[in-house]
Amino acid sequence: MTSGAPTDAEAHEHSHADVSGGWLRAAVFGAMDGLVTNTALVAGVGGGGAAPRAIVLAGVASLVAGAISMALGEYTSVKTQNEQLELEVEKERRELARNPVGELDELVEMLRVRGVDDRLARTVAVQLSRDPETALRLHVVAELGLDPEDRPSPMVAAASSFVTFGIGALIPLLPFLAGVSVLWPALVAGGIGLLAAGAISSRFTPRPWWYSGARQLLFGAAAAGITYLVGSAIGVTVA
Repeated sequence: MTSGAPTDAEAHEHSHADVSGGWLRAAVFGAMDGLVTNTALVAGVGGGGAAPRAIVLAGVASLVAGAISMALGEYTSVKTQNEQLELEVEKERRELARNPVGELDELVEMLRVRGVDDRLARTVAVQLSRDPETALRLHVVAELGLDPEDRPSPMVAAASSFVTFGIGALIPLLPFLAGVSVLWPALVAGGIGLLAAGAISSRFTPRPWWYSGARQLLFGAAAAGITYLVGSAIGVTVA
């Protein structure tokens, strides 16, 4: 082979989307939660007869509190998941040191159930087990379904959810911030935001854009409709 020539693997190099629970899941969840939360809040408070200023105050408070809550929740969730994975990795490491023969047989069986012939499975398992870290990673991936070298970042998840929740929660407030004093433009803005967010998220899934967009719009409309009825009933009762 000529020096510097790409290998077959390099020539066919490709990448995959983030599926390990990092920034993408947190960003989608944050945006949808912000949109649904504040669209429903605006509907409920507006349905109760509150003035535009009061709606904006409630919406901004919800935006700040929700964004902080989402960020802290994502950080804690991802951090806990990583710490649990570390605990399981150390447990598997101790088991490999304490019972190498049993773990080798386990690795052979893993290869067998994936279609490798018995003799070849043992040969490959023995060769891979020469490097303890390679054997450890194979056991962890096979038994837990998680790669210990590909862990999501708690800070990235927290920042993603904080930013996207804030953006999503701001959209239903924009008409009021622009000086509109009636409720329906805010609900329309929230609906457009939900439709757009769902359509954008479809780029990372096999679903068509209209399906994902309509699904999010339906969820948001249901939340806003129920909250509007509750707000109207409470407003009438208080009055």
